[in-house]
Amino acid sequence: MAQIGYSEKVLEHFTNPRNVGTIENPDGYGKVGNPVCGDLMEIFIRVKDDIIKDVKFRTFGCGSAIATSSMVTELAKGKHVDEAMKINRNDVADELDGLPPRKMHCSNLASDALHEAIKDYKGKKKVSRRMNK
Repeated sequence: MAQIGYSEKVLEHFTNPRNVGTIENPDGYGKVGNPVCGDLMEIFIRVKDDIIKDVKFRTFGCGSAIATSSMVTELAKGKHVDEAMKINRNDVADELDGLPPRKMHCSNLASDALHEAIKDYKGKKKVSRRMNK
């Protein structure tokens, strides 16, 4: 994998990914995929007072897909949902000390999955507020 141009951080997050798994009845859920490369990412979030208290991922894909999913969960945990919505592909790649150009789409998928989970959370929150009025 080092021949592809992966940094030590990418290799570390691929071989020892953080926050792998699912959250039962998550407050937010996001799922994205790339039909060209076959990567599929799911992000599950638990939120309290708009702060992401727990985040898990399940990814089917290459080493970059796993590493970027792991890193995006690390970046999001403990952040306000609005702050976490600002996490983008460059943030993920930068935290991993870069990705090979042909693997940058993985960092986009990881941030997109997080954004989808946050949108899901916000949508559920709006429905809940309407029902409690």
